[in-house]
Amino acid sequence: MGCFFSTSFSKKVKTPGYEDPTVLASETPFKVSEVDALYELYLKLSNSIIQDGLIHKEEFQLALFINENQKNLFADRLFDLFDVKRNGVIEFGEFVRSLGVFHPNAALGDKIALIFAVAFRLYDLRQTGYIEREELKEMVSALLHESDLFLSDEMIESIVDKTFKDADTKDDGRIDEDEWKAFVSQHPSLIKNMTLPYLKDITMAFPSFIARTEVEDTYV
Repeated sequence: MGCFFSTSFSKKVKTPGYEDPTVLASETPFKVSEVDALYELYLKLSNSIIQDGLIHKEEFQLALFINENQKNLFADRLFDLFDVKRNGVIEFGEFVRSLGVFHPNAALGDKIALIFAVAFRLYDLRQTGYIEREELKEMVSALLHESDLFLSDEMIESIVDKTFKDADTKDDGRIDEDEWKAFVSQHPSLIKNMTLPYLKDITMAFPSFIARTEVEDTYV
């Protein structure tokens, strides 16, 4: 159901929430030319299912995971982070600013903040502002199941115990914002997962979507 736009046509189109590439480049690690390229990509994503120039959750999941029908907890939470205005869609400015956090040149503090936000939206089931032990266990179990990975309850308990031993420095049975940021800072592998090196090649920002639609980009 891909929707195809030529470069010349897309330059005439201004989607809802469109923002000047120069402004976006000044606020993100992207160059103006890269923001222009992202707009080409945005047009494809935002018209792949619902042709209204806005990225809906189904389109976002299709771009990341190919299958828009398979519910994915991480995709849902990530969509919520991109949807800064909380209106159920991602506008162009939100798209660029949010992707900028994943850029290899983005500030480490920004990545830690995003990881913290993702983790808390995933694990803070009761919305208390803390990650509690039982919440972590519930979400680890759910994510493993979603990935078709099945570990024994003993193994999951071991993962939870290890996480809390390392992160819960106040030893109060919950992980707060300061503890989480310290934990992430001490585990660089978590940061690596929040970096998308191929953002330097904008045409590969969403490889599964581009491969699926078989679009030959003309803006490289």
